[in-house]
Amino acid sequence: MMTTSVLIVEDEPSILELISYTCRTSGMEVRKAANVAEAKKNLEAAKPDIILLDWMLPDCAGLDWLRELRSYHSNESLPVIMLTARGQEDDRVRGLEAGADDYVTKPFSPRELVARIRAVIRRKGGDALPDTLRVGPLEIDAERYEARVNGKPLRLSAVEFKFLQVFAKHPGRVYSRAQLIDKVWGVGADIDERTVDVHMLRLRKQLAGTAAADFIETVRGVGYRASNLKA
Repeated sequence: MMTTSVLIVEDEPSILELISYTCRTSGMEVRKAANVAEAKKNLEAAKPDIILLDWMLPDCAGLDWLRELRSYHSNESLPVIMLTARGQEDDRVRGLEAGADDYVTKPFSPRELVARIRAVIRRKGGDALPDTLRVGPLEIDAERYEARVNGKPLRLSAVEFKFLQVFAKHPGRVYSRAQLIDKVWGVGADIDERTVDVHMLRLRKQLAGTAAADFIETVRGVGYRASNLKA
């Protein structure tokens, strides 16, 4: 089994060392950065398996750098866990909408952090998907992390893309919000079910006006399902 490499981007020395020690003693390879500039150099040298990213950094907000990361196709599927003292629901939603795979609020226990890292890494493999999924006019390219409707690309966040993959794999299947959280963020992830509704709203806005506008349906009292679109 290959060693998991983790890039920790944190400017507080004591917290950085605590996280580093926690990861190393759990068998991970650790790389450290105290700011975004150092993190970029680390990323250019070698891509890690996962990034632990602090929200508040001296040279750039972690959230802003996350959005920058997700703007490049090569980094759209790179797992990122946000580490922050900002625990309000709006802050969690902002982090997830920016493309974070998980959101851990300080202070956190070392055991919880390791469990979160392992859960996100497991999801990286996820369910085996063919290179391209097609549902009517909707085409999902898993390798390139791109989705298109009648050849026109959709501008989706990493999380929205994962939701679309889940629905496209099983059109007609009904998923509860809890099941969708397990599929996208991992079993046991501490994600409020209302966060699913936020992402569904954003995903539907991206599909609106296309031939796949009716792809995602609300099942009242249960959750969501994907319809079988006609080509």
